Amino acid sequence: MKKEENKNGVSLFSQSEFLIENDPMEEIFALNLGDFLSEHLISEDLAQKISEHSKDKKSGLKNQLTELISIYSLKNTLCVLNFETQKDYTIITSIAKSIAQMVDIKTCNIYLAKEFAKGLAGSDMQLVLAGSSSDLQIPGYNVDSDSIVASSYLNKDTVKGENAIGISIHSTSQNIGTIELKTNKLQDEFIELVESIATLFATSITLQSQIDETHRLIEDEDSATTDLQHMRAELTSLIGDLCDYQQAFVQNLANAVDTKGGYKVSHSKNTANLARKICKQLGLNEKTTDLIYYAGLLQNIGKITLPESIFATNGKLSDEDFQKIQNHANVGVNLLMNINFLSEVVPYITYQKERIDGSGSPEGLKGQSIPFGSRIIAVADAYSAMTSDRPYRKALQTEKALSIMKEEAGTKWDVDVVNALAEVVSNN
Repeated sequence: MKKEENKNGVSLFSQSEFLIENDPMEEIFALNLGDFLSEHLISEDLAQKISEHSKDKKSGLKNQLTELISIYSLKNTLCVLNFETQKDYTIITSIAKSIAQMVDIKTCNIYLAKEFAKGLAGSDMQLVLAGSSSDLQIPGYNVDSDSIVASSYLNKDTVKGENAIGISIHSTSQNIGTIELKTNKLQDEFIELVESIATLFATSITLQSQIDETHRLIEDEDSATTDLQHMRAELTSLIGDLCDYQQAFVQNLANAVDTKGGYKVSHSKNTANLARKICKQLGLNEKTTDLIYYAGLLQNIGKITLPESIFATNGKLSDEDFQKIQNHANVGVNLLMNINFLSEVVPYITYQKERIDGSGSPEGLKGQSIPFGSRIIAVADAYSAMTSDRPYRKALQTEKALSIMKEEAGTKWDVDVVNALAEVVSNN
């Protein structure tokens, strides 16, 4: 079976006959693939060439580690929301303010264990205030104190109290701190969103500490090959975790948007799933389909920054509230532009309110000048909204919604996309 596998190509995560010192990661990095976390098939000849060109293993390992840490730097891993600087305090304050805005509360405090609170010396507390959305704060706590902050930190869990909620900031290897939300009531969707931010933040800090250690190993001429291999495995594992947590963050953010928008079902998820089906019907490649799927999840992301009361009304909106909703797409795009791993979906979201006849916004683009992904999201979003219950109306029947879409194809919507939607709907 082994020889047969070699004839047809072997997975980079399996054992080839030509692996260097039986190291299954060696083939992956020697190929110099950008997306080294996914599987690729290679031939027997290529595996042998990899072995022949990797004589200086220590030097090769250091080159691999250098490439890893150049890609997954502090800027790329910690830039989760609207951060503008790499200085710890500014970044953490920005997280606190963003969280408070997202969940519509006044005060969010972030406390870090003292060893992670660099630049905040002067406190003799074990948990130090590193960032806050408010000017009124408690500068720190000891872990044996009777507080939500200490309890959440010690238990590595979310803890609810009478006047606050504590959300643990921890990774698999490090206990980092606590996010304190000054509220006694918060919907589950918002708690899950903050938990996903905490996990991303903790993983980013852990990854950065590993990157610092990697720098030391690279600069040490006497570093052992086994230590370099171990660090490579640690980094790739953390990066894999980070990718998973980023996806969870997107899902939780979309759920929170739907909750604020008053949808009784997950409108964002329905839109994204429908957009994915349309992409498949149109024969788009997997990468483009994935980007459009994420754009579908997050195309109403700006709503997370608006008060929930705006979306709960059954009556006429005030001019001020209407203006806020009209401008929400721009808020969302600004937010997304600073989430590095999602930057490619920004154009799809930016132009999803354009119309085929040029009557849309923000730039009045017309026909084929509108990104194809935006045209797909626009159709999926409109159909999903029409067929969902809202606070102010009942859902339309499938036939009626599809009829409206067909009538407006060529003016509002792309004809080919609407036709693909009709095929998707008829096949369900």
